[in-house]
Amino acid sequence: MYQSGHNSIAPQRNFRLSQSQPVKPFLEVLSGSRQAVPPVWMMRQAGRYLPEYRELRATAGSFLDLCFNPEWAAEVTLQPIRRFGFDAAIIFSDILVIPHALGRAVRFEAGEGPRLDPLDTPEKINTLASAADFTKLEPVYEALRRVRGALDPKIALIGFCGAPWTVATYMVAGQGTPDQAPARMLAYRAPDAFAKIIDVLVANSVQYLLGQLEAGADALQIFDTWAGVLPPREFQRWSVEPTRRIVEGVRAKAPHAKIIGFPRGAGAQLPSYVEATAVDGVSIDWTADPSLIRERVQNRVAVQGNLDPLALIAGGAALDRAVDDALTNYAGGRYIFNLGHGIQPETPIAHVEQMLRRVRAYKS
Repeated sequence: MYQSGHNSIAPQRNFRLSQSQPVKPFLEVLSGSRQAVPPVWMMRQAGRYLPEYRELRATAGSFLDLCFNPEWAAEVTLQPIRRFGFDAAIIFSDILVIPHALGRAVRFEAGEGPRLDPLDTPEKINTLASAADFTKLEPVYEALRRVRGALDPKIALIGFCGAPWTVATYMVAGQGTPDQAPARMLAYRAPDAFAKIIDVLVANSVQYLLGQLEAGADALQIFDTWAGVLPPREFQRWSVEPTRRIVEGVRAKAPHAKIIGFPRGAGAQLPSYVEATAVDGVSIDWTADPSLIRERVQNRVAVQGNLDPLALIAGGAALDRAVDDALTNYAGGRYIFNLGHGIQPETPIAHVEQMLRRVRAYKS
């Protein structure tokens, strides 16, 4: 499908259009139709809180081995769908597969997270390839095709990428840090060099997302996990503008693509993010101000979120209250029930079941 170093999209590609698909409640919300019972899925729903995942993970070797084995990645993607019947599945992969395809060394240390060779000077940035080798990402596309063939037609399939800012923070520091200060400092001191990383990530993320659509994804999500550490001027430059360019690039080839943005921690900057990026939906974390979201965000796009993952761990009456609060705040409009970030590994399965019963019993 792709040749190494090739960075163009063939014009004859046919992308699936949302109008021609079976009715999927998740896509209906993104397309502008409020659902009486909000569709529900969870970020990181395929993962360590499930015993079936842990069993497979133990045999897979490295984390990237698991991501790049289509059979295993498809199985992991489908596990929470079989168990809980969520309204959407998200392909099991990682935001750092783009640096991997760009030729950067990416590894995952047990208990410590990702490690990369840092691009922490302009000289090192000059060694960054401009075009990814997309043959390295073919296993992701194959996993998508397998999941698409196995899913109930009413369940949506989500592809994703990391937003350029968030991916760049790991590439600069070589790992995650508490406030991503290395990338922030480099962006201040050498903005032209930092912009080169962003530009490379924008171009290759567009290609990657288009490949996911072609492989069967119904919608896309752009994860900007570290957007909230940026002050307003830098937020516009490094979070909003690159995301806008990705959305624009994807829609130039796939005009009907449904795209969700997740600028975690954006807070009061969410309305400007939505306006500038033209996303179809936006994920919100658990600190979001409900009135701001209803009056200045949900009146324009679908909203997804925003249960605190710790409330899901707590369970009991605290979980019921948190679920009810989210439904009361947002289910009157276009709404997808989700967490405000990824589910934690220690979350009891019984609490996920409790959450789902509560959401599915909602009466508007």
